[in-house]
Amino acid sequence: MIQTTQTGSTRKFTLRNLLLFFSILGPGIITANVDNDAGGITTYSLAGAQFGYTLLWMMLPTTVALVVVQEMCARMGAVTGKGLSDLIREQFGLKITFYVMIALFLTNLGNTVSEFAGIAASMEIFGVSRYVSVPVSAVAVWLLVVKGSYKVVEKVFLVACLVYVAYPVAAFISGANWGEVFKASVMPQIRSDSSYVAMMIGLVGTTIAPWMQFYQQASVVEKGITRDQYAFCRLDVIVGCIMAVVVAFFIVVSCSATIHMHGLTIETAADAALALKPLVGENASLLFAFGLFNASLFAACVLPLSTAYYICEGMGWELGIDKDFREAPQFFWLFTLSIVISGLIILVPDAPLIAIMYVSQVVNGAVLPFVLVFMLLLVNNRKLMGEFVNGPVFNVVAWTTVAVMIGLTLLMTLDTIFPGFIGRLFGF
Repeated sequence: MIQTTQTGSTRKFTLRNLLLFFSILGPGIITANVDNDAGGITTYSLAGAQFGYTLLWMMLPTTVALVVVQEMCARMGAVTGKGLSDLIREQFGLKITFYVMIALFLTNLGNTVSEFAGIAASMEIFGVSRYVSVPVSAVAVWLLVVKGSYKVVEKVFLVACLVYVAYPVAAFISGANWGEVFKASVMPQIRSDSSYVAMMIGLVGTTIAPWMQFYQQASVVEKGITRDQYAFCRLDVIVGCIMAVVVAFFIVVSCSATIHMHGLTIETAADAALALKPLVGENASLLFAFGLFNASLFAACVLPLSTAYYICEGMGWELGIDKDFREAPQFFWLFTLSIVISGLIILVPDAPLIAIMYVSQVVNGAVLPFVLVFMLLLVNNRKLMGEFVNGPVFNVVAWTTVAVMIGLTLLMTLDTIFPGFIGRLFGF
């Protein structure tokens, strides 16, 4: 195990510290980037296509919110050596944990279905039928996790993160007006219509999802990161969050500079990829489609894995990629069933995909406030965290972030259940 301290040597830029950082690299970057999945890419594409550059100013506060939430998870994992479900069970009881696990399982299943829908839609752009792409992808995902080790899986995930460079390239091909982009990025623009407010909420809501906190903390624990290495782990979180939002930024830019400028309408990320072809050429279109496939496949690996992590933690079952079916049967069966059910739903003709995504979004919105409050209570528990509890300033920032996230998530959930709720609330 690598041993270092948080003071002195970890704050200096040396070759040793650089190598230590690369050895810790993984949980933060992977977790943040997986959130740029089929649903996230669709949200960012719609934001650019419908509202142009006017929502780019949201990216900076969104980055801050993401860093604050994910940093606390990573810190708890490094200090306690336990996953978030584990801590919730120990501190709040098995009954509460059980209900949280059920809700998270349902929302993650719906989200995994949307990832396979993204795989199907992106590969159909390349002329590959969903009846080929979905089964092949499902088998590849299963083999990677079930037959691979944690180190191998993490390396594959990190390579998948690099493929997101497709979106910045697509943005530069799109011929964006970078002067306008910069201006929109630093000058907030607020429009008094319900669709704009709903998209603002959607941008923040799609950035922070409950599965992320559970997966990141579980990854920190499985990788064996301790409090002595936490300075590097925190840097991994910050780098990952910035990478994820930069990718989102370029997706908005590419769709703003093309689809919005030409007044076209899209409904999905696959529509965005197709719309780019006649506007800026086949290369940009294929890059966008390939990015969607990579993101969907990447998330189709991680979301079922996060489901297996947090349920096994919460129930006290054996878990871990480095184990096998005999050592951790519940872990691998949960992972397998999530993939099989999600893949089969996509192959069913006329499957109610919109209804499934609708239910998962509502459950996601309902669960997130509870998870965030549990996290803050845990991270401020001195018996658990010792000197690593939040300081006064960080607590103000964290509680403010959580309060805003809860408010926005509730608004988004209510507007999903009762269409037009936001407009009526603000008098639009």
